[in-house]
Amino acid sequence: MVSRYDIVIVGGGLAGAAFALALRDTAWRVAVIEPNPPRELQEAWDARVYAYSPGNVAWLKGLGAWDATVRSQPVYAMRIAGDDGGHLTFDALDAGLSELAFIAESRRLHYSLWQGLRTAGNIESIEAETSGVSWGTTEHELILADGRRLQAGLLVGADGAHSWLRAQANIGLTVEDYQHVGVVANFETERPHRGTAYQWFRRDGVLAYLPLPGKRLSIVWSTTPDRAEVLKALPADEFTSRVAEAGRHSLGALRLVTPPQAFPLKRRRAEAWVRPGLALIGDAAHTVHPLAGQGINLGFRDVRLLAESLRAAHLAPGDLGRLQAYALRRDEDVSSMQFVTGSLKKLFASEEALLRWLRNTGMTLTDSQAWLKQALMRHAIQ
Repeated sequence: MVSRYDIVIVGGGLAGAAFALALRDTAWRVAVIEPNPPRELQEAWDARVYAYSPGNVAWLKGLGAWDATVRSQPVYAMRIAGDDGGHLTFDALDAGLSELAFIAESRRLHYSLWQGLRTAGNIESIEAETSGVSWGTTEHELILADGRRLQAGLLVGADGAHSWLRAQANIGLTVEDYQHVGVVANFETERPHRGTAYQWFRRDGVLAYLPLPGKRLSIVWSTTPDRAEVLKALPADEFTSRVAEAGRHSLGALRLVTPPQAFPLKRRRAEAWVRPGLALIGDAAHTVHPLAGQGINLGFRDVRLLAESLRAAHLAPGDLGRLQAYALRRDEDVSSMQFVTGSLKKLFASEEALLRWLRNTGMTLTDSQAWLKQALMRHAIQ
C-alpha cells in the first residue's frame, strides 16, 4: 500500500521539525520521518546548546515553538580575546539592539517543536527507519524499513551531516577536516555572567563561555583531537580547574553540571542542494566550524527561505525552478560563513610571529571601528 503526501521530510531534528511546523497551516499533506522523536521534557541540563540569532528566535516564536519550556538566556555583550593581546567587544546597546543572541539547549527546543507537530492537522509524524527510495519524474517513493511506501512530489533531506537521503540521491560531498574536536560541558558559576559571552582564541584552540539562565554557563572548547581526549579523561575537579584557568577565572570558581562530551569538527558542503523533487536543508547541506556560533542559524535560515518560497509560489512543491532559486539565494550566506570560520581557524592555528601579530592587531583595530562592529552585529542577528 502506498500513502500519498505532498512533502515528505526525512529527519525530524531541529531543522526538519521546524520546516514541517512552518508548513502546518498549508493545504499540503506533510510527513516527517524520524526514528527517535522526543517523548518527554527533560529537566536535566543538556550539554548541547546553541546560540540562536534574534531573527531566528522571532521566527520560532511565530511558530509557537520558542515557549516557556525553552530555557534561554539573552546575550547582551560578547568579549573576545586573542592569543597575544588582541581584543574585541560587541555590545547590543551600542548597536541599538535588545540582544545579540539567545543561548538555549537543543533538547528542549526540539521537544517544543515536536509538541507543535503533534497538534498540526496536516502533518503526520512517522516513527520509522528508511530503507530505500525510488526516484521518479514528478513523484518519488520512499520505502520504510517496515515495508510502508510513501509517495511525494518533494522529498526534503533534513537528516544531518551524514544524510542518508543525500547519499541515496548520489549527491557528492566535499569535506574539510578541521583537525579540531569540540568539547562541551555545562557549569555553575561563582559570579553572575550578566548575559555576557566570552571567547578566547588560544594557541591550543578556541574556548567559548556561553551564558545560560541563572549562574550557569556552557562551554565549547575547540581543540586538537589529542588535547580533547586529555580533557575528557580528566577527573571532574581537574577538568573544571582547566576550564576556569583557560577562561582567566572570568566568572570565579566553577562547578561541573554535565560531564564533558566531544564531537569532531568538519566543514561539509553538498555538491548540490536541490534536484528535481529534492531539497537539502541544515547539516545535510552544509556544516561550519562552531567558533562563530552560526551553524544552527544557517540551518534555520535554510528552513525559513525554503518554507517561504514554497508558500509564496502557486506551484507544485517539487518545482525545480523554485528549488533552484532557494539554493541560489542560500549559497552566498553559507559560503561566506564557511570562508570566514575556516579562515579564522587557520589564522589562529598558525604559530608564525607575523601572523600572530596580524591577527591580534586586526582584532583590536576592528574593535576601534564602530561602523564595522555594527555591520557585523546586524548581519549576525538575522
